[in-house]
Amino acid sequence: MTTSPTNIEIINSLAVLVISVLMAGVLIPQILLISFRKNLFDVPDERKIHKSLVPRLGGIAFKPVIFFSIVLLLGIDTLVGGGSILANFAAESRGLAFSACCIMVLYLVGMADDLIGVRYIAKFIVQVACGLMVIAGGLWMSSLHGVVGVEELPVWVGYPLTILVVVFIINSINLIDGIDGLASGLSAVVMVFYGVIFQMKGEPVYAMLSFATLGVLLPFFYYNVWGNAERGRKIFMGDTGSLTVGMMICVLSLRLIRCDVVAAGLGVNSMVVAYSPLIVPCFDVVRVYMRRVRNGRNPFLPDKNHIHHKMLALGMPQRLAMVTIVLVSAVFTLMNFALSVVLSVTWILLIDAVIWTAANIAISKAIARRNTKK
Repeated sequence: MTTSPTNIEIINSLAVLVISVLMAGVLIPQILLISFRKNLFDVPDERKIHKSLVPRLGGIAFKPVIFFSIVLLLGIDTLVGGGSILANFAAESRGLAFSACCIMVLYLVGMADDLIGVRYIAKFIVQVACGLMVIAGGLWMSSLHGVVGVEELPVWVGYPLTILVVVFIINSINLIDGIDGLASGLSAVVMVFYGVIFQMKGEPVYAMLSFATLGVLLPFFYYNVWGNAERGRKIFMGDTGSLTVGMMICVLSLRLIRCDVVAAGLGVNSMVVAYSPLIVPCFDVVRVYMRRVRNGRNPFLPDKNHIHHKMLALGMPQRLAMVTIVLVSAVFTLMNFALSVVLSVTWILLIDAVIWTAANIAISKAIARRNTKK
């Protein structure tokens, strides 16, 4: 049953957002300082777009800032005798406990990858383990909410599907992190929509997690997009950041899918709410993987065929390409929310796939024409 958010729940979400922004604003410059003192840089190569030495440890701020913001607000609420946040967290303790373990494990794996490198097979195994922990937390996919006419899922289908979704979403966020501001911008769109929907659905714990994550993404986005590399003010999130945010998105999206009621009384299917903000990274990784397999290449080895690479090949400046892709993600989400009132989730998914495919074909043809003229 959907309930309206109380004033205190809205204040808590805004408070955790502010705390997260302030903490990230303090911590990221310190990470920059340490990176330059210890020469911890992302070195340019033929596959990378940037040409300067840039630290890639911005993601180190993500987990500590998110957890600190939530726990600090929890402590303040308990200190003043409120107790509502503690009660809400206690009600979701099983899922939150296993989710926190997943985030901590991926955070450490990402940090190791950024510092010394980790083989993709090892990262894949850890991601599968995180999928198992998510299932243990009770956040497995028990329903498709009408996708191709399927509603409830048996355990033997829901469990493997959940692991597949976890691995897929994590890698989608990781692989879309190719130009300044893209992964953080797309993730911020996800967190805005998820946070608002959770707030409207009376799920204050997950609303706070969404806004805490949004809070750490905003200062990072500033340093990543507008930071000056020559002055030591630019930073990348690295695998530490993309894996952490990817896992957070997994947890939040699976929680939305677990909701059995129409989202927030708006007539929007829960599956539409969960997947719509993820269309760009998820559709892009499917297209890229299919292209690699079709060309006889290892689907897990990097190349320059992602949507942001195609935008750059059109001659777009990097920042314009980023803004365009983020806006497309927001438009897809709003369009799907509107269509959900009149169409089934299957038809909406089909329309999304057709639009995405047609757009990519048009972009590829435009790139071919541009190369021919050159």
